[in-house]
Amino acid sequence: MEIVTARLTLRRPVPCDLDAIYEIHHDPEACHHNPSDLLATRGDAEELFAKWDEHWRRHSFGYWVACTREAGTTIGFCGLKFVRFRDREVLNLFYRFDPAVWGSGLGTEAATAVVEWAGEHLPEWPVLARVRPDNIASQRVALRAGLTRADQLDEPGEDGPDWMYVLRWPGASAQA
Repeated sequence: MEIVTARLTLRRPVPCDLDAIYEIHHDPEACHHNPSDLLATRGDAEELFAKWDEHWRRHSFGYWVACTREAGTTIGFCGLKFVRFRDREVLNLFYRFDPAVWGSGLGTEAATAVVEWAGEHLPEWPVLARVRPDNIASQRVALRAGLTRADQLDEPGEDGPDWMYVLRWPGASAQA
């Protein structure tokens, strides 16, 4: 399954993506706001790929590999996975891109496409994005992808406080 946008193709990860998974998740700048996501070894990338692949096998969706349509270059990852949050199953929106493409709008383009895909294929499921308070760019991506700020859901995260952005969250009084 692929999602195609004006500048990107989003596709299911395959084993030959291990190098890209490792390179992006091994880059301290790419994981600056979430240092616990920083991969130390290629073996760590294999474990991460295995988790992503298992989600795909169980649910027929997950985290996509984001490639440029023009050159086919892998520039990052964006997608959804089921997570448990406050005694509820929700879709976690994830996006991580090579710092070389930051500021180009490609993260927003990918996240928007993924959120639209969820609206078409999983419309009954709430979408949640956890964002660090100092990660202004990630906050903008979440907002531009259609999520709204839900400060009543904020909580401590692994690497510091998580600000919550939601879509279709029952009873959430959201702020833009």
